[in-house]
This record gives sequence, C-alpha cells and structure tokens, in this order.
Amino acid sequence: MMGKTSTLNVNEINIIQKKNLYLLLTVVVIVGLIMLASYITEYNHIEGVLSIPAAASWMASNIWFSSSTLANLGSVMRLLWETILISIVSTTTAAVFAVVFALMGSKLTYINKPLMLAAKIIASISRNIPVVAWALILVISFGTNSMTGFLALFFGSFGFLVRAFVETIDEGSKDSVEALKATGATYWHTIFKAVLPGSMPQMFSWILFMIETNIRSATLVGLLTGTGIGYLFDLYYKQLNYEMVSLITLAIVLAVLVIEAISNIIRREIL
Repeated sequence: MMGKTSTLNVNEINIIQKKNLYLLLTVVVIVGLIMLASYITEYNHIEGVLSIPAAASWMASNIWFSSSTLANLGSVMRLLWETILISIVSTTTAAVFAVVFALMGSKLTYINKPLMLAAKIIASISRNIPVVAWALILVISFGTNSMTGFLALFFGSFGFLVRAFVETIDEGSKDSVEALKATGATYWHTIFKAVLPGSMPQMFSWILFMIETNIRSATLVGLLTGTGIGYLFDLYYKQLNYEMVSLITLAIVLAVLVIEAISNIIRREIL
C-alpha cells in the first residue's frame, strides 16, 4: 500500500514538474517574441513607459470641454443614435442569415456534406476579413454612405455568429436531437422542436455580445465610410478641436457602458 502511495506521489510530482517546465518554456517564448518584435520595429519599451506621464499630462490639459462645446451635444447624440441603430440592424440581420448557415454547417443538423463545407468556407472568409478591410472594400463599390457601414458590420458579424451558433448547436442540442431522431421525427420537426428552442437563449446572448462589439467597431467604420459618430470624430480630430473630440469620446464610452449594462441584465434573465 505504501509502495503504491509512493508511486502515485512520484507521478504527481513528475506531472507538476512537466507543467512547470512547459510554463517556463511558454514564458521564455513569449519574452523572446516580445524582444524580437521590439528589435524589428525599433520600439523601446523603457521609453514607452517613461512617456506615459507626459501623455497623461497632455490629456489632462487638452481633453476637457467647455460649456460652449456642450451646445453641439445634440448633433453628437443624433449621430451616435444613428451609429447604434446601424449596429443593431446590421447585427440582427446578420444573425438571421447566420442561423441558416449554422444549421447547414453543424454536424447535428447539416443537410449534406457539400453544403456544410460551403457554409463553413463562406463563414470563414467573412470572419477572417477584418471589419476595417470590409469597409475599405465596400467603399469602392458603394461610396461613403450608411449602406457601406451597414454592410461592413454585417459581413463582420455574420462570420463570427455562424461559428458561435454552430458551436452552440453542437454543444447544447445533441441529446434532444438524438432523442427525437430515435422517435422517427422529421428533419424540420427536429430543428423547430429541439435545436432552435434549446439553442436560442445562448444564440441571443451571442447576438447581444455582437451588438456591443459592433457599436465600438461602428465608430472606426464611420471614419472610413464618412457616416455616423465616426465621421464627426474624424472631422473634429482633423480640425484639432480636442474639446469636441473629448465630448464625442465620452458620449461613445457612456453609450457602450449603457448598452453593456442592458445586455448583462437581459443575459441574466434568459440564461
């Protein structure tokens, strides 16, 4: 008995030593990559850290806005509301298409292998092209307007939501799907009675998360497409009007915090 206990202790010690060795190697690799990146880009970490106080001092003296700047709050809120609406519409529209592609791409609900492969390839392409790149590509075709911003956010959301929905279906609906199949249920009966009801709360949570993300991304997209709050930010930034820039930034931050708080409340109710 003592011999078995000693063997177990030795094995546990060996496992811990291996984990510590892997952790040490991981840290060494990460530090090496940081040093290599610094050397290639000629970035000095020490100078970067030492410049923080000067940057903080400049921000403290330049980002405050006066009462005269608050007179423009109405236009800021109007364009911010437009940005939020575009984010919500693009995300919810992408979610509808994502559900269809997720059903085709899931191992539990796919119709045939070619369609499953096609759905995954389309979603992968959409997901791996950054939203900024989508905006630049679409500006060439549609110009600088709200449609360009909508489509850029749509394609960025679509690819991410397809993957999230596929994983949700595969993880959460397996038992119920197998039970219905055993009773001889049809494909569509399985989808509407087991897959969607079981997966919908988690899918809805992913949609809320994507809306939050798109509100942040929409500001950057607006810089490129000349729409929404991003356009206003870019306009005043180029004019070096830092008071308006700080007001716009504060409005964006508060909007994101409010949307995030609302999303968290909804998630707690549905999950």
